Amino acid sequence: MLEVFKHGEVTAVKGTVHLGGSSLDVFVYLVDGMLVDAGPQRLEKELADYYQTIDCDLAAFTHYHEDHTGMAFWLRKNKQIPLYIHPSSIETCARTGDYPLYRQMFWGTRKGFTALPVGDSIHSRRYSWQVIPTPGHSSDHLAYLNRETGVLFTGDLFIMPKTKITLQEESTPQVMDSIRTLLKHDFAEMFCSHAGYIPDGKKALAMKLDYLENMAGEIMRLHGEGLSVEEINDKLFPQKYPIVMLSDGEWGSIHIVRSVIESARL
Repeated sequence: MLEVFKHGEVTAVKGTVHLGGSSLDVFVYLVDGMLVDAGPQRLEKELADYYQTIDCDLAAFTHYHEDHTGMAFWLRKNKQIPLYIHPSSIETCARTGDYPLYRQMFWGTRKGFTALPVGDSIHSRRYSWQVIPTPGHSSDHLAYLNRETGVLFTGDLFIMPKTKITLQEESTPQVMDSIRTLLKHDFAEMFCSHAGYIPDGKKALAMKLDYLENMAGEIMRLHGEGLSVEEINDKLFPQKYPIVMLSDGEWGSIHIVRSVIESARL
């Protein structure tokens, strides 16, 4: 079952995916006739039932990952609305998703869909949304800001205040730079794709940035003492999460350590 919440003009639609002993919440948002992300194919029945009841004009995606774009094909086929994404992801999204089996089991299989390139801004019925590149979690990651109302959609940039593991493709230094970029803007309410509604979004992002900066500083201090990437990882992140083994290392804390050190070399 989906849970639906109202936060001012924003409707938050929460779904929860379960696999084995693991579960994860994922949010889709509707505001002023615009969907932000579409949700995973794994929740097709629930989301399709919801989408049949709403009036929407377009969908804007924060990035190409399957938990955000899994229902894009269904929206295009059944709602006939335009779908907007970072230009670099149009070709990737036109094909059936190519990602590991464990992600297919968890999120479902994303069918290919036709998307349009999003520009520097996108327009819903009454509002103009500033499109802000926020790479780090993925190279195509975008945030959407309504400068009039202070509403900000951040996709997977925030997720949690203290990051412990990341995807192999992620860059922690880029995430830090993207947070710094957003903190230069005026906004209040933040809507995260997994944490949901965060009333004081600026404070939450500032706290995450402080944590990441301190962590990056400690990584570089240990690196300066001659510790290897593996030794630093074991020292700073002693807890080992099941997803690391399940994903054959695609998820892990070692990617945080490696990306910090590699960025410092550039």
